[in-house]
Amino acid sequence: QVQLVESGGGLVQAGDSLRLSCAASGRTGSSLAMGWFRQAPGKEREFVAAVNWEGSRTSYADSVKGRFTISKDNAENILYLQMNTLKPEDTAVYYCAARHATRYSNTYYSAPEYDYWGQGTQVTVSS
Repeated sequence: QVQLVESGGGLVQAGDSLRLSCAASGRTGSSLAMGWFRQAPGKEREFVAAVNWEGSRTSYADSVKGRFTISKDNAENILYLQMNTLKPEDTAVYYCAARHATRYSNTYYSAPEYDYWGQGTQVTVSS
């Protein structure tokens, strides 16, 4: 089993930055492909960004491309999401997700492809 704990959410103004962290523990090693999803009130959970096992490949939703950066510290088993130029529409609960992957695997875009989830961290962007 893998446990994921997110942190770093909060209330910010439009244009500000935040960095989310997700600490992975349990059966991790460095073999986790990971991602960030978010869910706004009344909306379905949506993909935000993903990174492969090695940290060499990343993918982003069009809505965050150029503003958000996903990165992974395999030595410390921590996933990050640097969010810049935040907008009110970025307001949501952000979830970290993980799955075991093989070397040279790609990134994963859809929620059902992930086996482990964190409890979420709230990000609120005021206008």
